[in-house]
Amino acid sequence: MSTSFPVPRDPVDSDHPLARAFASFTEAAGSLERTYGQLQAQVAHLRQELEVTNRDLANSLEENRRIRERLRRILEGLPCGVLVMEAGARISILNPEAARLLGKAGENGESLSPAHSAALEMARETGEERELSLPESDEGDRAEGKTAWVAVRHAWLDPDHSTSVFILRDVSEAKKLERERENVRRQQALVEMSALLAHEIRNPLGSLELFAGLLAEADLGEESGRWVEHVQAGLRTLSATVNNVLHLHNVPPPECAEMDMGQLLDWAYEFLLPLAKQARVELQVVNGLRGVRVSADRHRMEQVLLNLGLNAFRFMPAGGWLSIAGYDLGSDGVEIVVRDTGPGIAADDLPRIFEAGFSTRPGSSGLGLAVCHEIVEQHGGTIGAESRAGHGASFRLRLPGAGGQP
Repeated sequence: MSTSFPVPRDPVDSDHPLARAFASFTEAAGSLERTYGQLQAQVAHLRQELEVTNRDLANSLEENRRIRERLRRILEGLPCGVLVMEAGARISILNPEAARLLGKAGENGESLSPAHSAALEMARETGEERELSLPESDEGDRAEGKTAWVAVRHAWLDPDHSTSVFILRDVSEAKKLERERENVRRQQALVEMSALLAHEIRNPLGSLELFAGLLAEADLGEESGRWVEHVQAGLRTLSATVNNVLHLHNVPPPECAEMDMGQLLDWAYEFLLPLAKQARVELQVVNGLRGVRVSADRHRMEQVLLNLGLNAFRFMPAGGWLSIAGYDLGSDGVEIVVRDTGPGIAADDLPRIFEAGFSTRPGSSGLGLAVCHEIVEQHGGTIGAESRAGHGASFRLRLPGAGGQP
């Protein structure tokens, strides 16, 4: 900026006051012009520095935003829960896994429920990871009293201990597996004890059956004969139960040898007859297998027919009719069909009847049909059931011929 002033036409003495004043004014104006130029230069420099600073700040803010977004995604993707609590038990951070474990409590800065707060306080007091039981987050599970097991670790985020962070891991599945392993160990111990008892019982039981058979053949009175039949029925039922335990939990390979299947059906009639009389069931055997030989384990096939007969008797408490029929299939082997007039098997239960432990009859062990299935499969055969509720049941088993054994 420059300013020009008119020069007086008349010469004035330099010592004149006006001349001195004019000279001072001119000098001040020049100094002001130089100062203004310097100020403009400084403003331009400051503006450049401000632009650089603003650009750096914008980059920093964008970088912070990216970092926050990355941390948010990491928190959301973590398989463990992260919970940050400020002073006063206010929640500032709650990732999805923590929200799942703790339920909807604590969202939007709300406080935890008393049950959750008490559980987390236990972890905060010790400073070590602890496994705690927390109420299930699902409303239905809470109504049923279910709990989730969570491993909780606590740490302080600041020196004055006003902000806490909790790391939560769902260990419910691990707890479940631990309980299942414990149940398996207990069941294994029970199986070993059952097998031991079955072995101890079977020997004296065989002697009792022998003596009962001798009494049945003796010339006893009619009433004594009925009592002997009841004793035989009870002993044979007990024998079937003992053998089922042994067969299911300790099944060595079958000792197969050629046997007459007709003799097997004759044995079944004689052996099941006392049981049928006790159950007031009419027993019929249609023996089309006399002279037909099959490679099989005689004792195990006897167990199959005994189990099928007992199963039918138990479902006909008011009496009924039981038929055992044998058919020669030639080169395809043999077929034995066991039919009863009991209540039948529900369609939903039919696929499960050969599972060990499954039974629709209270107090039943559920081992008989499972043992039948196991023994028949060992012989390379098949067994299946057909039934309609209210129309009885039919069990059909097939064994390969003498040349088709496994």
